Amino acid sequence: MDYRKELADYIFPNITESIEDLEKRYPERNLKEGAKVTRFAPSPTGFLHTGSLFTSLVAYKMAKDSGGIFYLRLEDTDTKREVEGSALLLIKQLHEFGIEADEGYLGNEEKGIYGPYVQSKRKTIYETVIKDMLIKGLAYPCFLSEEDLKELREEQTKNKEITGVYGKYAKYRDLAPEKALEMIKSGLAYVIRFKSSGNHLNKIKCHDEIRGDLELTENDQDIVIYKSDGLPTYHFAHVVDDHFMRTNLVTRGEEWLSSLPIHLELFKALGFKAPKYAHLPVIMKLDNGNRRKLSKRKDKEASVDFFLESGFEPHALLVYLMTIVNSNYEDFIVTSKDYDLGHFKMSLKKMSLDGALFDNAKLEFYAKEVLSKMNKDEISFKATEWAKVYSPELLSFIEKDPARFKEILNIEREKKNPRKDYAKYSDIYPVIRFFDHDEYLKMLEETKLEFNENIFIETIKNFLKLYKDKGFALDLDENTWFTNVKEVASKVGFCTDNKLYKEDPSKWAGNTNDACEIIRVAMTLRKVTPNLFAIMKILGEEEVKNRIEIIQNKI
Repeated sequence: MDYRKELADYIFPNITESIEDLEKRYPERNLKEGAKVTRFAPSPTGFLHTGSLFTSLVAYKMAKDSGGIFYLRLEDTDTKREVEGSALLLIKQLHEFGIEADEGYLGNEEKGIYGPYVQSKRKTIYETVIKDMLIKGLAYPCFLSEEDLKELREEQTKNKEITGVYGKYAKYRDLAPEKALEMIKSGLAYVIRFKSSGNHLNKIKCHDEIRGDLELTENDQDIVIYKSDGLPTYHFAHVVDDHFMRTNLVTRGEEWLSSLPIHLELFKALGFKAPKYAHLPVIMKLDNGNRRKLSKRKDKEASVDFFLESGFEPHALLVYLMTIVNSNYEDFIVTSKDYDLGHFKMSLKKMSLDGALFDNAKLEFYAKEVLSKMNKDEISFKATEWAKVYSPELLSFIEKDPARFKEILNIEREKKNPRKDYAKYSDIYPVIRFFDHDEYLKMLEETKLEFNENIFIETIKNFLKLYKDKGFALDLDENTWFTNVKEVASKVGFCTDNKLYKEDPSKWAGNTNDACEIIRVAMTLRKVTPNLFAIMKILGEEEVKNRIEIIQNKI
């Protein structure tokens, strides 16, 4: 009598299919040679980690650059750590970063013929494979209790041995199947373990797409593949899923490198072709001079929520992460001035083996570059969408006059080298707040006027009076406006010839730049702003006159 089959049938009485049936249901993908099938396989245990975004970006790019498939699989078998609603949030956040799966779990629906793409819905697939393993002697029921395992660990630690269930410590691996069946029927709790044929004294040779050829310690652990709650473990489930979803490249963090021997042994034992693996370097942070892994608990940058709430353009974060992914991407940007990631061919061979140090200053640099490349319609739309969620102040400003807001953001945007005033959408309101009359008055109460201390107050007053009386020429071109400013400036002792002024500044009340600065401070309460003429045109003659009178009364 075949007791192993009897045991397998008793444990999985409803499983009637075989692995061969699964192979037919999930055939090899019909893709061109070299096309990569990659995946992002998050667990619904909280927010999208920046490291996970980094990993998904690599997987997405490898698929897109090769004409392959990028799919999303939800690994929800760890029910104790699951956070309600986090799965949908992950999808939403990936969408905000423009990372769209070709197939897989898409939130409220699934797309593709290799599903289900949610592990908790793939129970019969896992059980079909495990039943086959039991029949073939590749797996066995294990009756070690939590107390047994605790005592085992204590003994192994005391003997300075590797902890775990292996070799002589795998108490039930050679238990006769009929005896195991008898124990199960009696009601004893059990798990199912993989029967490893490895030896930790041996090495295996394998290849990593980033790190090259490696020698790693062979696995000899009889890992749990099927828990007592009827769910598979990660080690087992991901092997089955990657095979039947026909994944041929797995990108994941380097913390999984130590598990690679387990996974390769499982693929081999099952007769499945293993995918290629690329173990990505972790993102690091400098902490009191020491480098450490970006921490969910300690670092706000660990969550993509931080960047979204702060107002970083999602594409800007991807651009920055790509500079971490590939050492030659920055050269590509310098040469091409092109921030479209689709135009850059990524290579795993160009990836650093060392953990990349997260650099906020560098992120802000690229964020400014990305925002400066947008036209007025794009940046005003995206800023408005961000404000709807995160900034009532900015949204209120926009809704007073959306067309005016667009023109404000367009100041010096159409030049060959546009200004880079904003790194993120949250920077916009503090910079443009002065355009609103009521906010201008508030700022005036909060701010000390920054007029040049070398220019007499009386000179400033006289200049502002003459300028107001002369008129602002805002309906004319900028050159005519500037000529008008120079004419008024000369009447109060400012030099309008810069070369002449440099010869002996003491002879003059100031120069034309000083005159423009007086107007700038009066209009904006700042010394540094975008183009002054453009600002004044948007404010309009009445408001310009109003502000000059307010400043005259103030000083």
